[in-house]
Amino acid sequence: MSIQVNELTKIYGEQKAIDQISFEINTGEIVGFVGPNGAGKSTTMKILTGFIPPSSGKAKINDLDLIENSLEIRKHIGYLPENNPLYLDMYVKEYLEFVAGIYKLGKNTNNRIKEIIEQTGLTIERKKKIGALSKGYRQRVGLAQALIHDPSILILDEPTSGLDPNQIIEIRNLISEVGKEKTVMLSTHIMQEVEAICDRIIIINKGKIVADDSIESIYTHAKDQYVTVVVEFDKEPEQTALEKIDLVDKVAKIDDKNWLIQSASAEDIRPHIFKFAVDSGLAVLSMQKKEKSLEEVFQELTKQ
Repeated sequence: MSIQVNELTKIYGEQKAIDQISFEINTGEIVGFVGPNGAGKSTTMKILTGFIPPSSGKAKINDLDLIENSLEIRKHIGYLPENNPLYLDMYVKEYLEFVAGIYKLGKNTNNRIKEIIEQTGLTIERKKKIGALSKGYRQRVGLAQALIHDPSILILDEPTSGLDPNQIIEIRNLISEVGKEKTVMLSTHIMQEVEAICDRIIIINKGKIVADDSIESIYTHAKDQYVTVVVEFDKEPEQTALEKIDLVDKVAKIDDKNWLIQSASAEDIRPHIFKFAVDSGLAVLSMQKKEKSLEEVFQELTKQ
């Protein structure tokens, strides 16, 4: 088990930033840690990386107690904070040498820097000052410093924040590649990012965990469990007749020929709709099952 969190709490004055949260992240998992602004994501990550202490609760990193082994734990973790603090006047290679010195890589420093520069796609920019780089390349430098000591766990706070679509894809692909060999915990506001690269999602709201499940199963946590089917008929049906179809709970008119039909049943309602159409002398021109998006699930679970 790479990360174990048990009833972790952090209080600032009278405000609970996180409130007795518990979760585990297995070795080799890529887990999305998501929530609204102020939900407690960054606070949790700062605690797990040893930057701030918890008010109460326990956490273990690779079976090491977070409080008792704070310095040792930092050797196991690569951390990219949200604001990605870099020394802008330093050259890329120079900065990585500086970070490698902090981790005391010794004789392996030059080989490791060369390896990590290639892995993060910084080869053509390695002789530039960090301040002269685009934001996308600065994020790559941030990832490079998090990876330089070859940690088993990566904790990434908003790694694609502020990047353009092409840069987002590049950083996302890099995280996916790195995640093949490491445990990754990342926070993000981009639900497509979670769906694209994460095995699991943990949703936090107002300091409490409200969902923790695989990407495939997270949809079952939504409060609205209706299955929605959008149907286009060749002519207008009677709404009262639609409402009488087996398993149908709700019907809403889009226009004369297009209807939203909802069911709370686990059984597929589409055969029943087809039977209704045949019995009523109607032709079904199109029928589409409307899947609930991850954004919709997120919004339902984090409503104020």
